[in-house]
Amino acid sequence: MADTDIIKEKHNKQAPFWAAALLLLAAVGLSTIWFDFGVFWKGYVIDIAGPAWNYILFRGLFTSYSANAWTKFFTPGKTLVIFLTVCIAIEGAQYLNLYDAVYDPWDFPAYISVLIPLYIIDKYL
Repeated sequence: MADTDIIKEKHNKQAPFWAAALLLLAAVGLSTIWFDFGVFWKGYVIDIAGPAWNYILFRGLFTSYSANAWTKFFTPGKTLVIFLTVCIAIEGAQYLNLYDAVYDPWDFPAYISVLIPLYIIDKYL
């Protein structure tokens, strides 16, 4: 079996689990606008779930294997760096009052709390 076939088989075997994680993270993240379970829920849950579900989405982990320009560009490391850069830029814009939002340094740990573990799992698998 060629290396590509092994990668494809492994990816496709794991895709349903990534799809379940994507749905769970998206549902939890979006539920912050539907339910009010307190300050932590309103302030941090979307910061925890949003980058994580988007990592799975951008990496294409939830679907069958495909080797194309998108998947070649969005490698695990590059995707992590892009997402961390975007998160830092969002917080920087809040800090500089570029739009109507509240800067909160606790958003940084929230962003990486699930994103980094997903990256590690992705790299390992």
